[in-house]
Amino acid sequence: MRSPTEGISNYPILYSFRRCPYAMRARLAVVASGIVCELREVVLRDKPREMLDVSPKGTVPVLVDRDGRVLEESIDIMFWALLQHDPEKWLIPEQGCVAEMLELVDKCDRGFKYHLDRYKYPNRYENTDAIVHRTEGYLYLELLNSRLRETRYLFGNRVALADRAIAPFVRQFAHTDIEWFNQQSLPDLQSWLTEFVDSEIYTRIMSKYPKWESGNECLVFP
Repeated sequence: MRSPTEGISNYPILYSFRRCPYAMRARLAVVASGIVCELREVVLRDKPREMLDVSPKGTVPVLVDRDGRVLEESIDIMFWALLQHDPEKWLIPEQGCVAEMLELVDKCDRGFKYHLDRYKYPNRYENTDAIVHRTEGYLYLELLNSRLRETRYLFGNRVALADRAIAPFVRQFAHTDIEWFNQQSLPDLQSWLTEFVDSEIYTRIMSKYPKWESGNECLVFP
């Protein structure tokens, strides 16, 4: 991240939280597109009034573009960025199409994420057995591994939107019990995840940012 620059304004505003996988995927697309935003790092237990005014749901990421349009879903923010500039062709997979990528992402968001939450945070849910949800989540990991057995990435031999939209959630699942994860027979998925967390783009989006408060100088991202 570049240093705050005096006098810079009129950038799209991205409300984010460093460790949130939804916010991570949004930041990944912003970095890939090269679009400059003002980043506002949110502390979830102390959400800024400015964010709640534009997005009362109170979750990140939230993007406010230059025209004042509010995007509240991470996939929408990814498309917002990549439709403007997609130099790595994340929206043009080597194999398959955007609709097929979104179908795989949807299985992550609607199914895998449900089990991930209950595996990682069982005490937040009544009558929840973390191991049951780990087992259910593992089925999605097997699906990904089977795809990666054939090609380096999920839709061919170069990275595409599906890889970057899904990887933050697989990372969170893996790090719930990394020793267990590393012992599983998922060699292609494990290599794919290692490549992601060792990548330059991951390092860039995981820099630590100060909490944003009203009146702070503009933090230019990336």
